[in-house]
Amino acid sequence: MESFWAEHFSFITTAEGWVALVTLVAMEIVLGIDNLIFISILSNKLPEADRSRARRLGIGGALVMRLLLLATVAYIAELTQPLFTAFDQTFSWRDMILLAGGLFLVWKATKEIHHSVDPDDGKENMVGQATLTVGGAIFQILLLDLVFSVDSIITAVGMTDHLAIMYIAVIVAMAVMLFAADPLGRFIAANPSIVMLALGFLLMIGMTLIADAFQFHVPRGYVYAAMGFSTLVEVLNLLARRARRKKGEAGH
Repeated sequence: MESFWAEHFSFITTAEGWVALVTLVAMEIVLGIDNLIFISILSNKLPEADRSRARRLGIGGALVMRLLLLATVAYIAELTQPLFTAFDQTFSWRDMILLAGGLFLVWKATKEIHHSVDPDDGKENMVGQATLTVGGAIFQILLLDLVFSVDSIITAVGMTDHLAIMYIAVIVAMAVMLFAADPLGRFIAANPSIVMLALGFLLMIGMTLIADAFQFHVPRGYVYAAMGFSTLVEVLNLLARRARRKKGEAGH
């Protein structure tokens, strides 16, 4: 027992270990923002009674999948090895996974933006009636989380060699997502204009994944700064509309 503790949890007794843990937890939470936005707007396509359950099941399944992937961390790390070369560009399995995930996000966001702009096209949309099943929502959540999981685990491997730190960071990050999913989902549902902003975020994230697949790395700080600024502007718009509505009601 003592040898197990010394091998896996010795980082607790060092300042470097705690710094690595806090840094990795923060990174996992930030990286989870992308996934959380997708989960929130996707679950809002379900009947209201099923939304919270779908979010919990989706995030719970994603947690199990990430923990299982961490058990194969040595194999995941090898996904960065060159697989083939095309057009003077070397691609690895990680690149192919990011490319597939990016294309899926771009397709999904573009389709939903079109359906939201043209709700009379007779097809489903994120703001209209619920047309998605719980199973379908969970499947899409897990599918996209697989892409983000591979990327975050490879990033974590580059930051620390303590597997226990990786497990703790993943569990904490997924717990934060679990608590934040319902409030974010309700906020998006209550403010339809936020849906278009969130879809724009997904489109940008998808393009970022595609760029990463082609070795054009876009620093996540720039992406999240743009998202934060856009969110601030939209919040100010919401406050302005609410103030005008209250003024109009007071005038009557």
